[in-house]
Amino acid sequence: MRVVLVNMPWGSTDVPSLALGILKRAVAERIPEAEVEVLYANIDFVDWVHDRLDMAMDDYDFFAQRSFTEGNGDWVFSSALYDDPDWRRREFDERTSGEKADLALCHRLHELAPAFVAELAGRVAASAPDVVGFTSTFQQNVAALAAARQVKRLRPETVTILGGASCDGPQGAALHRNFPFVDFVLRGEGEVAFPRFLTAVAGARDFAAIPGLVWRDGSGASIANAMSARPLAPSEIVAPDYDDYFRRYATSVARLWADPRLVLESSRGCWWGEKHHCGFCGLNGSFMEFRSKPPDRFLDEMLALARRHQVLDVYMVDNILDMGYLTSMLPALAAEGYDFRMFYEVKSNLRRQQVRALADAGVVRVQAGIESLSGRVLGIMDKGVTGCQNVRMMRDAESAGVWVEWNYLYGFPGEDAGDYTSVVEQFPALHHLPPPGIVGRLAIERFSPYFDRPELGFAELRPHPQYSMIYDLPEAELFDLAYLFEAPPRGIGAAVAGRVADAAAEWQAAYPESRLTMCDLGDHIDLVNRRPAFGWTALRVEDPVEMAALRLLDRPHRPAALAGKLAAVDPAVTVDGVADLLARWRGLGLTFADGGQVVLTAADAAGQGRRRVRRRAADPADLVGAP
Repeated sequence: MRVVLVNMPWGSTDVPSLALGILKRAVAERIPEAEVEVLYANIDFVDWVHDRLDMAMDDYDFFAQRSFTEGNGDWVFSSALYDDPDWRRREFDERTSGEKADLALCHRLHELAPAFVAELAGRVAASAPDVVGFTSTFQQNVAALAAARQVKRLRPETVTILGGASCDGPQGAALHRNFPFVDFVLRGEGEVAFPRFLTAVAGARDFAAIPGLVWRDGSGASIANAMSARPLAPSEIVAPDYDDYFRRYATSVARLWADPRLVLESSRGCWWGEKHHCGFCGLNGSFMEFRSKPPDRFLDEMLALARRHQVLDVYMVDNILDMGYLTSMLPALAAEGYDFRMFYEVKSNLRRQQVRALADAGVVRVQAGIESLSGRVLGIMDKGVTGCQNVRMMRDAESAGVWVEWNYLYGFPGEDAGDYTSVVEQFPALHHLPPPGIVGRLAIERFSPYFDRPELGFAELRPHPQYSMIYDLPEAELFDLAYLFEAPPRGIGAAVAGRVADAAAEWQAAYPESRLTMCDLGDHIDLVNRRPAFGWTALRVEDPVEMAALRLLDRPHRPAALAGKLAAVDPAVTVDGVADLLARWRGLGLTFADGGQVVLTAADAAGQGRRRVRRRAADPADLVGAP
């Protein structure tokens, strides 16, 4: 049996497909006689387009990452799906906001997409595969459908199947119902189900027994098997095979854009979401249950892939770090002595020493789940952290040389202007910490509590407008196919949102030149400031009570609790006296206050020597070698 697994645009070019790498390994282990090829059509597309027009990595990333909520990448390939080079161009132009250059690129790629899909499908069909599988996540959907349609047209006997995040739950059933050239859709985890599917194709064709599979019976009716109620155990999650990716990347124009990275997973699900599912998050789809690979096994997998491909840049796709890894896998990785540069998603309530453990192991970027600095809004989200904890995370990451990626979201039911005004007023005190990348109204995601539970405030959901611009389907079908939804706006209005966005832009502009550091020398503490909003440069603190207060404010405190602890240093300390001290420090930008708590904002002075992030780079998350 010959199997071709295809990674279509707009999959990122500088990382292999984790899903297809895993499926290739799973098939090799369970059906060793099968021939499996992973075709990186996203990289083929880069080379194909390069011969026809000038497209840079930033242009590709516009579709792959930045325009996901607008659907631009899917619209580009809608012309190939519907055999119409002018497919809904007017509708696209009317609802698209952005630079004229971006719009022109969308139009040109929309014109070129059918020719690329035809050429790609011709190559695939000529190789006479028994099965062609497409992975689809976010803006790969339309490109995958268009290619499947052409392959089926050229070689009807080839079996086509789609899988991936865009096929989860009702989405996969809707894709199968509406696109008859897709023979099968596999929903959910594929390590066990996909080899079973291949065995069924080659033999008894007992498709009804495969959990999550969507197929057609003898009458042509679409049948969706129930998805598995049990997510895969860690022992069933295999390591990926990336050989096809690295062979292809080495010959592509894309290799001149960026060095390749490994993409790995040490866990699936979310341990926080099992207890308190964040209101807006739909990333875990059908399986929230947290599962983590044994630390020693994952470390062996990671080191083996790094050695095989000579790559030390690693993107971890885990939705949240296993906290046990902080005292197991990460210290063991640090002891290996490699200069890894890793990205991980973490929870923002980490303590200073835990952030240092990340840095010591080579974690240089984190997504810490920071979406607000208002404790009240965070409570509405059910995030389980406070605004002060989020600031502490950014401060400690800055001290450790770890970049924090985050966005400021608004539009939550029950929020009000005061939740933003009090925080925005304090933004200048944080200009030395990583600014938010985006300020935006939240989108409603399928599988999130806001989608599943209308009583939380979003009862009038409709598919995001991008889907009607892309697909020729009735609204009921779009509702099942869509991942993003719109509802009447909640929370703050445009005026307050604009003030937040303006203040964030000032933060982004000030960050490269801003500093606020603290050096604790035992008998005194020196603070150095270079933030444009504050006129002072250096401050020495020698008073024992004030030094004790600075040390205690490493963690958030309520003023009364702080006064109680400082009374051990000087019994004359009063709550009013502490309040006066905190007011003075707030005027100097040394503290951040929210929800009745106060936390120190100054980063560790020694941390600047550990920095591996360019403050003045066009992309502030651009990584460089350690000094």
